[in-house]
Amino acid sequence: MTEAYIYDAIRSPRGKGRADGALHEVTALALSAQVLDALATRNGISGPVIEDVIWGNVTQIGEQGGCLARSAVLASGLDEAIPGLSINRFCASGLEAVNLAALQVQGGGGHGYIAGGVEMMGRVAMGSDGAAIAVDPSLAMKTYFVPQGISADIIATQYGFTRDQADALAVESQRRAALAWAEGRFDRSVIPVRDRNGLMILGRDEYMRPATDMQTLGALKPAFAEMGEVMPGFDKVALMKYPHLERIRHIHHAGNSSGIVDGAAAVLVGDAAFGQRLGLKPRARIRATARIGTDPTIMLTGPVPVTERILAGSGLTIRDIDLFEVNEAFAAVVLLFQQAFDLDPARVNVNGGSIAMGHPLGATGAIILGTLLDEMERQDKDLGLATLCVASGMGAATILERV
Repeated sequence: MTEAYIYDAIRSPRGKGRADGALHEVTALALSAQVLDALATRNGISGPVIEDVIWGNVTQIGEQGGCLARSAVLASGLDEAIPGLSINRFCASGLEAVNLAALQVQGGGGHGYIAGGVEMMGRVAMGSDGAAIAVDPSLAMKTYFVPQGISADIIATQYGFTRDQADALAVESQRRAALAWAEGRFDRSVIPVRDRNGLMILGRDEYMRPATDMQTLGALKPAFAEMGEVMPGFDKVALMKYPHLERIRHIHHAGNSSGIVDGAAAVLVGDAAFGQRLGLKPRARIRATARIGTDPTIMLTGPVPVTERILAGSGLTIRDIDLFEVNEAFAAVVLLFQQAFDLDPARVNVNGGSIAMGHPLGATGAIILGTLLDEMERQDKDLGLATLCVASGMGAATILERV
């Protein structure tokens, strides 16, 4: 089998996903084109040397619809002979774009790919495309559908995680992210977003709140208690599925959940011949990829079984992995992962995560993969694993090996 390598990984800063966010006036198309152009310029890409651009974006409607991947190629400086493929595996879309590119290379389907994703959550609201599992009663009732925040609180209830544990993880995420920026750990990967005149709009992650402490978070009310307990009463739905739970304990809020932000990321994937042609040195080998389906009600437990699957398939154990990136969709997701594998928290999300910097849905998977690779190089580590929970009950994972 042909080896698939990562040659480069870049991302935009993450802007607040609101009308007053720095990137609010930037469309998904424009941001995608900027990231593609930056990756091409850094790596001397010209002509039709890329087999395909595989681009994740979750809310595929309006300006984020219509095969955004192909539109982004045409809006960028890439050769028009390069096609584009838009994919949606919810929060893991950016990672699965990279995984698909790697599988294509490994299977002989071309030499070089660009993979990644984008989400402009301040412009295209999450859920505005409509999802059958949420809006079609025939499926919602069958699957005992509840919103993700309720699912996170179910995890906390099921596995005994407390509000203080969740808040402490959030405070640490903020501390690590601030330290990473202060020490320049993101300098290699983050490319500034510029306007049409070339003036910088945003050069660093905008969402961070480094002054966050336990007292600040302690003052916040649980975000999902009302929808769970009062209207429309999703706790009752959950308890029908999990009758062994007396009640759902609501511990998540805006401070220990991922932030709504705008952002994009791109990864350059290719075989050895691709790198030789462009004079590029591979940074890592994509050792293994995996995906899995899980219980759609509790929904967010996927990182655990997909990690078990990818380790079994690659002949590795959890102790072989040096560093982990586990998307901080909600604090309980990371707490469960650490508990399940008895991990030292110092090896997980070393530079903070989505609680501190935000979660641009279609881009996050590619972002954390790049962050993982940067940190593996900084610490001179050999193996790293990136994984995300996924809406509707799924998980995705990738193992990188330094070369």
